[in-house]
Parts: sequence; C-alpha cells; structure tokens
Amino acid sequence: MNITLSQAEAVIEAAKKRAAAIDTKMDICVVDAGANLVAFARMDGAWIGSIDISFKKAKTSAWFTMDTASLTPLVKPDAPLFNIEHSNGGLITFPGGVVIKNSEGEVIGAIGVSGSSVENDHDVAVAGASAL
Repeated sequence: MNITLSQAEAVIEAAKKRAAAIDTKMDICVVDAGANLVAFARMDGAWIGSIDISFKKAKTSAWFTMDTASLTPLVKPDAPLFNIEHSNGGLITFPGGVVIKNSEGEVIGAIGVSGSSVENDHDVAVAGASAL
C-alpha cells in the first residue's frame, strides 16, 4: 500500500504549520513507499538548494524504511555504512527524513524536509509524518 495524494497533502500541511510555528521556511517532499514523488511544497523564501535535499531525505527514508536520523551514526567514518550516501544516485543520511506508516505499521511513504538546521528539519518532518 502507498500513501495517497490526499494523505500526502495532509502531511505537507502539517509540516508547513510546524515550520511556520518555529519561524522557518522549508522545502517539503512526500514520496510513496517506492520513493516516487507524490507531493512537494516549497515555502515562500525557502532555499532552492534544499529542494534536492528534501527529496533525497524522503527517498533515503523510504528505501531504507527508517528515519534518516537513525542512519546518521551508521554512516560516520569507521561505521558500518560509511559512504552509503554515494549509492543509489545519492542519498542524504542526516536528520530530516521520516518514514510514514499506516495504522497497521506498514511503511506507505516518507517525508523529507530541508531548509534549516537538521534539528528543525527533523522536527518539521516528524510533525508532518504525525499528521496521519
């Protein structure tokens, strides 16, 4: 099962609301379980360079079925997945990508957020994913 457009739009709305609450501008990407784009929003004034980063965070979360924050310690030098970000056409392994699950706990997609500190990116992504 994959996230629907209606669900993806709800995720984006929740993420935009959280970004506004913490006074930041974000690029927000929602993909399905196969990492295919479902919905995207670039808040007014958000960095253009963060468009690609938000997509890669969402893609990474969907493909590895985990939040990118969980990958961060695994990709440091001397860690088991060091340099994995160079695979699959480019991944992002720092916080801001969060899996989206249905009520049965199955991954149906992921959200990727970029445009601020990684702490804020993760916070906004969690808010978006929590909308479902």
